[in-house]
Amino acid sequence: MDDGWENRLAIRNKLTCGPAQLDKMLTEARARTPWLREGASVPQQQTIRDFARARTKALKDIANRLPVHQRAGMPRCRKKRKALPTLNYTRRGFRLKDGRPHLAGGIVLTVVWSRNLPSAPSSVRVYRDSLGHWYTSFVAAAEVQPLPAASAVIGVDWGVCETATTTSAAHDLPHPQHGRTAARKPARRKPPEGKPESRGYQHAGRQAAKLHKKVARQRQDTARKWAKKVVRDHDAVAVEDFRPTFLARTTMARKAAGAAIAATKRAVIEMSRKHGRDIRLVHPAHTTMDCASCGARTKHALPLAERTYTCTACGLVSSRDKNSARVMLVRAGLIPAGAEGVRPAGALLPQAA
Repeated sequence: MDDGWENRLAIRNKLTCGPAQLDKMLTEARARTPWLREGASVPQQQTIRDFARARTKALKDIANRLPVHQRAGMPRCRKKRKALPTLNYTRRGFRLKDGRPHLAGGIVLTVVWSRNLPSAPSSVRVYRDSLGHWYTSFVAAAEVQPLPAASAVIGVDWGVCETATTTSAAHDLPHPQHGRTAARKPARRKPPEGKPESRGYQHAGRQAAKLHKKVARQRQDTARKWAKKVVRDHDAVAVEDFRPTFLARTTMARKAAGAAIAATKRAVIEMSRKHGRDIRLVHPAHTTMDCASCGARTKHALPLAERTYTCTACGLVSSRDKNSARVMLVRAGLIPAGAEGVRPAGALLPQAA
């Protein structure tokens, strides 16, 4: 029994793939594969290191016995026709000369700059989107651009009917509904397995990709404009740390996807850090059950169809989302004692009858 266990342990150790072992395997593969040897080794090394990082994370989640829906998936090989090319170059794999990136392997790119780089870049990613357009993305340290003091704070609660409900009615973000246009477009049926795609199917795929790209840009533009307005008018922002991935498995999946909650949340966090504002992420547990006025907590969760919050302890009647937005401020400690009738930060939560 002991010898068998030791043998299994030795085999398991041999199957591990650390950075040194992967680099050695890459060197051997380049020596016997002409087409692999023609490419630069820098993006190839970065690819296998990304693979090793993803595999290590997946094995760690398995060892920690996380639920299946919370685990990181094992990296898988993609078909050449279905995978979008992407190449990562570290500092020693590229340089900028006369406004043009020079990549390892003698590749010189002509790019259209969207903005000037704030500092010397540490890495660059060259990738192609679903429309066949190529982009370069640089990683560089950015400087904080402070804004004038606004002497105001705001709480943000994410939702489906409205993308963002805030403590200020002027800063609420209604559902943009950019995806309605994409949903109305007809789509061709996918050909059976083993049969080639027709020209009509390929053309329809390109048109659908173009349409979805437009919708994604509209959502990103809406999120950035709203985030800039919120950050400009407030010194501190309390944001619900909401992860909308579970909504993809509900009947509200299409509505939630159209709201682009994750993109909007990311935009307000990035904008706050860019301009040096105080951004605080609040845990979303029980935010719809707490009263923002007296702090009482209901014994049962409110059904999603009930949009009005009524406190049985103090008699407060308020919109469910507005109450949750004010709870964000209370939990973040951004409201002083006695302001707007809200309990002071750190007060105990009494139970409602």
